[in-house]
Amino acid sequence: MSQTLTQDSSLMTNPLLEGLKLDKRAEPFGMVIFGAHGDLTKRKLLPALYALYLEDQLPKEFALLGTSRTKMDDEQFRKAMKESVQKFASDLNFQEDSWSKFAEGLFYIPADVSKLSGFEEIGARLDELKKERGTNGNHIFYLSTAPSLYLVIVKGLAAASLATRCKPNQVPWPRVIIEKPFGHNLESAVSLDEEIHDVLSEHQVFRIDHYLGKEKVQNIMVLRFANGIFEPLWNQKYVDHVQITNAETLGVEGRGSYYEEAGNLRDMVQNHLLQLVSLVGMEPPIALDPEATRDEKVKVLRCLRPMKIDQIDEYAVRGQYGAGHILGQAVLGYRQEEGVSSESPVETFTALKMYIDNWRWAGVPFYLRSGKRLSKSITEIAIHFKTAPHHLFSGSLETSSADETESHLSQNILVIQIQPEEGISLKFTTKQPGQTNQLRNMNMDFKYGTAFGVRSPTAYERLLHDAMMGDATLFSRSDQVEVAWKFIQPLLEHWSDKNNKPVFANYASGSWGPDASDKLIASTGHSWRRL
Repeated sequence: MSQTLTQDSSLMTNPLLEGLKLDKRAEPFGMVIFGAHGDLTKRKLLPALYALYLEDQLPKEFALLGTSRTKMDDEQFRKAMKESVQKFASDLNFQEDSWSKFAEGLFYIPADVSKLSGFEEIGARLDELKKERGTNGNHIFYLSTAPSLYLVIVKGLAAASLATRCKPNQVPWPRVIIEKPFGHNLESAVSLDEEIHDVLSEHQVFRIDHYLGKEKVQNIMVLRFANGIFEPLWNQKYVDHVQITNAETLGVEGRGSYYEEAGNLRDMVQNHLLQLVSLVGMEPPIALDPEATRDEKVKVLRCLRPMKIDQIDEYAVRGQYGAGHILGQAVLGYRQEEGVSSESPVETFTALKMYIDNWRWAGVPFYLRSGKRLSKSITEIAIHFKTAPHHLFSGSLETSSADETESHLSQNILVIQIQPEEGISLKFTTKQPGQTNQLRNMNMDFKYGTAFGVRSPTAYERLLHDAMMGDATLFSRSDQVEVAWKFIQPLLEHWSDKNNKPVFANYASGSWGPDASDKLIASTGHSWRRL
């Protein structure tokens, strides 16, 4: 597939795309990162902010105030952040002079968020930075902490008058960014939401899901709605089924205690994968307005066929990895990981069969699978189109292996690759050169990295910039979070039933999950893609 790109001035005449924002510099602001001594700040947030600075997306009048219980001064914080950026952002053009300028906006204050005095100290420092750095009193509070501290911090900000309700266009403004997980189940998510809304309006709350910041995820809408060849086929008349795979070779990587509380269903499916389902299944929004886009995504989740308790085993499979081999290296089973119970019932693998009961997708199964310690690390969306209604060339198709069927090979598949590489692949059938009608399946591949020849921004770069701009399009809205939990809740209850204890481990590390996953998709006449 040719990757020669030419600019098309007619693209922006598409009414749906008129809302596309060109890169803009944010207005003056100050950001407070709670948990600034943590891993997320070092690996993701500071590299993203420095990248935005290099791209001239940050205003000159910005200030970043890190805070945690760890005792540090400004210079120690700047040194630690410099080491983190050099270590975790090797793709950036790090230069001492640009870093020195950027670091002038970095500050740190140790504070105890369990006490009002901690927030008052933060408030006093922000007042100083308003004068020193010209932030105009606009503040973003990033909660990079344990979920148990979310409400503590929001209420502390309110008590210190740092976070108050404001109108959408009011200045100065306070905004709060909250990391997942947003709640532990339906009840806790609704309760958390209600208490946050006692302090802040919905437009001030940015629930971050880093999957939505990935370049290819953002391009799902462009692929669908900016190209006349795909959207007419994007429905039950032409689509046979959809497969969404999120596979990791990694285990819990020292986060055993966290995973014991979360599990794969909460950690990946409830948020990341259901977000992908909504993007694939949504109707065209009337404009690229944040609320219009999120309205359509919520509609998809509301149309998900509910799972009844007595039918869950027909629609869902869970697994837990045992010992095995990853890339030739022996690895432990989940129950042998640090911080994990030797009798843990927690799932590290989930497979679901889902239906979107609306006009567009009636009868089309959506298959989701997500797991740790699988054979390969890959995330993709595969749209399997229906086969041609009449096999004119029956018997002419060259097979690559004895167990691949003709109907499987002749199915057109559009694959949206999200990671590790970002790209698009279209599988189609063509005739081989020669005197006979010998057919063969081929792929047209498009890779973002080689096509554009520029560095692709990280998810956190896009999401942080959007939060600075007040654009909530890629952030989860309150009702979206709630309806996702409603869909998942019966599954949580069924799997937490002590009388429904599974036999674990039920798949070896380095495999593609439990055998029951293959049986689940085979029950409707399909099979998982070979990745």
